[in-house]
Amino acid sequence: MRRLMLLRHAKSNWPEGVADRDRPLAARGREAAPVMGRYLADELLLPDLVLISPARRTAETWEMVRVMLPEKPGSHVEPRIYEAKTERLMHVLRETEPAVKTLLMIGHNPGFEELAALLTGHGDRYASARMTQKYPTCGLAVLDFAIEDWRDLAPRGGRLDRFVTPATLGEGPDE
Repeated sequence: MRRLMLLRHAKSNWPEGVADRDRPLAARGREAAPVMGRYLADELLLPDLVLISPARRTAETWEMVRVMLPEKPGSHVEPRIYEAKTERLMHVLRETEPAVKTLLMIGHNPGFEELAALLTGHGDRYASARMTQKYPTCGLAVLDFAIEDWRDLAPRGGRLDRFVTPATLGEGPDE
């Protein structure tokens, strides 16, 4: 079995004159990211590996999530995640080493929302409805796959275990 967790970066600022890649987290994002980190720790949703988009807002999200985890998994910046379409994200996933059972990716919309929809074949229908309606910042989709190797990842092959946002955890509005 393989588990994929797709975490959209926390709410970011839009400072004038700052390139998209260099946008920092907003105050609300700095509040939401640790909430999601605590949730991952409390629910024992602990990744073996974390792939992070090279954008500043994803790095800052990861740092705030990471400090909440009891174990610090291996992580690295994966440039192909930034502004990636579904096909490229699938390619990155299929290259994941077989030793990685649980993978956390931290990235962006619309790619993550489209990838989660593409991979979901069944699962929690209420979570699926929430995810389809809106995949806000700091939204987390957890998908399970009955496969032994990431190369076998296929559309509609996953079971949506849950979709969690700061708002569903009682921590403010979804954005």
